[in-house]
Amino acid sequence: MKIAFWAVGKHHEDYVKSGVEEFSGRIGNYFKLEWELIPVPKEAAQLQPKELKKKEAELILSKIAKEDYLVALEERGRQMTSEGLAAFLQHRANAGTRRIIFLIGGAFGLDETVHRRANTLWSLSQLVFPHQLVRLILAEQVYRACTILKNEKYHHS
Repeated sequence: MKIAFWAVGKHHEDYVKSGVEEFSGRIGNYFKLEWELIPVPKEAAQLQPKELKKKEAELILSKIAKEDYLVALEERGRQMTSEGLAAFLQHRANAGTRRIIFLIGGAFGLDETVHRRANTLWSLSQLVFPHQLVRLILAEQVYRACTILKNEKYHHS
């Protein structure tokens, strides 16, 4: 199974870059991993939030294959424990999922069309985090889930 982390926005800020790279490299020991940064539309500053989300959604949806399993990070999604995330990844792998995409939306979130396409809506927390920081948290949590699956010492339950 391949894991893809997609994020709407600019390149990783310096304060998260090294952490994202570190955990991404570690995940690579368990699953193939790819990052895709989806640029904000050029006219974003002139668009209302609803219009911006719609334009971002069009771009996102055009890149998703029919067989991809989409996990949209959404503040109103379901929450999981670290063990629950590990079980989720194992279930997807056992189900023969070829690529699972974890999608971080733009500054105003994700359009409803993306929510409808998503197979799972996942909330990292009831707290709101900066989108750059969500990238680091996502990478660390997926790495943690991988170590749980292999019964390694990183996670202390």
